[in-house]
Amino acid sequence: MSSEYLVLTLGAAVAGVYVFRDVIFGTSSKAPPVVTSNSKAAVEGGGDPRDFIARMKAGKKRLVIFYGSQTGTAEEYAIRIAKEAKSRYGLASLVCDPEEYDFENLDSVPENCAVIFVMATYGEGEPTDNAVQLMQNLEDPDFNFSKGEHRLDGLKYVVFGLGNKTYEHYNFIARKTDEKLEEMGATRLGPRGEGDDDKAMEEDYLEWKEQMWPALAEALGVEEGAGGDTQDFVVTEETHPIEKVFLGELSARALNKTRGIHDAKNPYPAPIVTSRELFRVGGERNCVHIELGIEDSGIHYQHGDHVGVWPTNPEIEVNRLLCSLGLWDRRNTTINIVSLDPMLAKVPFPVPTTYETVLRHYIDISAVAGRQTLGILSKFAPTDDSKQKMVKLATDKDHYHNVVAEGCLRLGQVLQYVTGHDILAESTPDNTTLWAIPFEVIVSCIPRLQPRYYSISSSPKYHPKSIHVTAVVLKYESVGTAGVPARWVYGVGSNLLLNLQYATTSGHEKLVEPLLMEGEKLERAHVPLYAIDGPRGAYNANSVYKVPIHVRRSTFRLPTNPRTPVIMIGPGTGVAPFRGFVQERVALAERTIAKHPESGISDWGTMWLFYGCRGANEDFLYKEEWPKYSEVLGDKFQMHVAISREGPRKPDGSKIYVQDLLWEQREKIRDALADKKGYVYVCGDAKNMSKAVEAVLMRILGEANGGSAAVEGQKELNMLKEKSRYLTDVWS
Repeated sequence: MSSEYLVLTLGAAVAGVYVFRDVIFGTSSKAPPVVTSNSKAAVEGGGDPRDFIARMKAGKKRLVIFYGSQTGTAEEYAIRIAKEAKSRYGLASLVCDPEEYDFENLDSVPENCAVIFVMATYGEGEPTDNAVQLMQNLEDPDFNFSKGEHRLDGLKYVVFGLGNKTYEHYNFIARKTDEKLEEMGATRLGPRGEGDDDKAMEEDYLEWKEQMWPALAEALGVEEGAGGDTQDFVVTEETHPIEKVFLGELSARALNKTRGIHDAKNPYPAPIVTSRELFRVGGERNCVHIELGIEDSGIHYQHGDHVGVWPTNPEIEVNRLLCSLGLWDRRNTTINIVSLDPMLAKVPFPVPTTYETVLRHYIDISAVAGRQTLGILSKFAPTDDSKQKMVKLATDKDHYHNVVAEGCLRLGQVLQYVTGHDILAESTPDNTTLWAIPFEVIVSCIPRLQPRYYSISSSPKYHPKSIHVTAVVLKYESVGTAGVPARWVYGVGSNLLLNLQYATTSGHEKLVEPLLMEGEKLERAHVPLYAIDGPRGAYNANSVYKVPIHVRRSTFRLPTNPRTPVIMIGPGTGVAPFRGFVQERVALAERTIAKHPESGISDWGTMWLFYGCRGANEDFLYKEEWPKYSEVLGDKFQMHVAISREGPRKPDGSKIYVQDLLWEQREKIRDALADKKGYVYVCGDAKNMSKAVEAVLMRILGEANGGSAAVEGQKELNMLKEKSRYLTDVWS
């Protein structure tokens, strides 16, 4: 029997023993401990582990789902599709990371099977890191599949893309995947799905799948209702030595305190070397500057890279769900979780662990509750009234939008809302209605808590022992509706950093007050507090706090030749990577001047920085640093600042922004780009600023070529992008 069948058989046996334990044993004894591995099961008979078709046949899978994912979202949607295929149609799926497989036999997928591609677009219309080889195989006409041709006749496929309409290359990879598959003779089942993260990815997905499933079912000859409800996991309460229980550690190495490479699978607990507030103290906004020590960690970074900060959920949401799920008194109980189909649904975090740990460290209970999740949980509603309310939220798109989406309700808050409780009150077992939701359902419904990424605001040449982060703290007011009052909503990652900043500079007793605006009512604010000491106090060593991080590489880089002019546009915290860029050039300039004191950097290209803020004394980031960099770089560094709420205005009285400063310098910009082959970098808001900057650049380039912005300007801008001389690091 194959090892794959053994895993499935063992999982089924464990489930059976767990479900019928009272009948079998005549007592309430728990099932014996089961140890499983989340690692990829080997193909039977020692076959090629990169052969996905062999794994499909061995596991009797009729669907194979490949996900191109950079942050984990595409993987989550791939798993959701697999689960629904099983529950609706009884179809078994193989969910695959494409970089773990070869695609020569993509033309040999059995006729009664289909391939589903869930593809995110990353950066400037690029595939995610794990989908690079897949896209190369699809696009290269010289790449032959197993039958000796670059053809996929007879292949049935589905495509769902994840993108953001504020970016120029919206869902480019999903569209390219669809285009290439169709060119090679494959047949798409249903429409191509395109999710827009700027609007409502969840709603785009729900609308698309209801059109996709009937087409897929017809093509594969299956009927809805063949699957039924099947659970993904079995959760058992067990006893383990406490030193073997994960209490928030993100890897086995962290639990066992063994050294190893630090990456996304084994984040490094970086000590906070120093931190400070960058905005005016006492103002209505916060911006955190934090320096994370990486000495002796083995971590290396380059200017322009991103740092992933692994957050935890705020304590108020952890406690809210512990009360709602009836786990308040069992919060520290050790649990083990077994997947009943490891090829479909891997246990998404390390086990054994505890209920509290899962809610605090491992699953994203701070996200706005999804409509599909509410539908799944509605069957566990404690009363008929709460069930009706839950079903309406799950099935009425407009009602869901008005109450949950606009109200920014997290899962715990929704459970309180439909049972008539005040979502602003601090949860206790006494004021919270119990929901009998099996914990395995919670684990199955709520995705893994993902890292938050920030542009690194330092250069390793200037700060080799630390990574700097510049983060505006996310805080905004929700839209109030009947039963859901308006309140402040706080971002998870940035508010964790703010907690750490205050703990580092002031101690725990100062954590609450600085987060509130003057006159703010605490009962409306619910200022988020975090368990910043970490698992077993590992993130607090003698009041030196730590936060787990890893580095994500970027192509957002300076040209290697310092003679090349550089134009940087970054208002607000968009200036973060450019601080690293300037430091990179300053460090190189200091060495060059020391080595060649006579000529120095006279032949270097100019660095222009176009920066914008609200007020010179309110939010002018690193105001005291830029003159120091100018002392080294001289006229090779020119900074132009637009202060929107102060300073000069346009003739019509409107505010001046970075794109206006760019136009004022149009002659120099034209010369730098057209004659000196300069580079343009844009960082910050994707929805408005970056588009306005592009419009001005097209106008400059169009006029320089004796034409219009729409024609010649667009052509020149496209040329810059194709040659990687126009690079962006933007967000919505």
